[in-house]
Amino acid sequence: MDSDALSTFIAIHRAGGFSKAADLLGRTQPAISRRIALLEDELGVPLFERISGGVVLSQAGKVLLPHAERVAAAVRDAREAVTALASGNAGPVSLATVGTLASTHLTVVLKQFVAKFPEAQLSLQTATSDGVSDLVRRGEVSIGLRYLEDPSTDLTNHALPSEKLVVVCPPEHRFAGGRVKKLSDLRADHWLAFPKDYAHREASAENIFAQFLVRGIASISWAPVDSLTAQKRLIEAGFGIGLLPESSVGEEIGAAMLSTISVGDLDARHPVMAIVRREGYLSAASLKLLEMLRKEFNFPQ
Repeated sequence: MDSDALSTFIAIHRAGGFSKAADLLGRTQPAISRRIALLEDELGVPLFERISGGVVLSQAGKVLLPHAERVAAAVRDAREAVTALASGNAGPVSLATVGTLASTHLTVVLKQFVAKFPEAQLSLQTATSDGVSDLVRRGEVSIGLRYLEDPSTDLTNHALPSEKLVVVCPPEHRFAGGRVKKLSDLRADHWLAFPKDYAHREASAENIFAQFLVRGIASISWAPVDSLTAQKRLIEAGFGIGLLPESSVGEEIGAAMLSTISVGDLDARHPVMAIVRREGYLSAASLKLLEMLRKEFNFPQ
């Protein structure tokens, strides 16, 4: 078993088929089919099952996948470590972040980083918190920014300043732009939140339920909405109110599409983490960016 065979295996899984993987890898389909056949012969088990329109992982393939991804990440580490001997603060630096964090406070840090290290090749992509962790774990990005700590033993969490959650309402709400003394004053409102079982939630209904439960209120009226954008549009249309990250509603509030309600007894915050692979390689430039995030990342007051 070698790294090329495992990389081919990963490519087929992600592409969903041999032909698409061949195109991505710049190789012929017979070549990668033969590569996987040799790997399956070595392991003594099939790694893929054919379905209409492509392939899916077999039971053995599902077991192999996380190990193959770790090997691929280690190979990238080795390549980057050797390259870094000559490049210093130059070279690629990759960052994945939750979309709502890719706003003013992050862009300030990134602008400073690019100004200080112009030879670094910074790339940025967005994902859910779980998606950010997966990208870091697979070695596809060096650093991730996500909500809440990831308990995985293969990742290291660096705590950043937490983000404030605010009660968001339509501009015509009776308390829009105003203040209530207690969250319980809003118990009769209809709330919108991510479903309780939403696998990649950022701020699920439990956040809201917990706030009311500690105030002795067992239930509220609410509806599950599995998209942050949909939550904002529905709130704007008057279908309810929500507890959302402050950074995610700045544009809408500035355009008077949404408003907020200040709550005297509420201080809800989202922990924000910068994550890296435990014992994974970070280039000098990536280490500089991580240090800048830890020191200078902050939310506007």
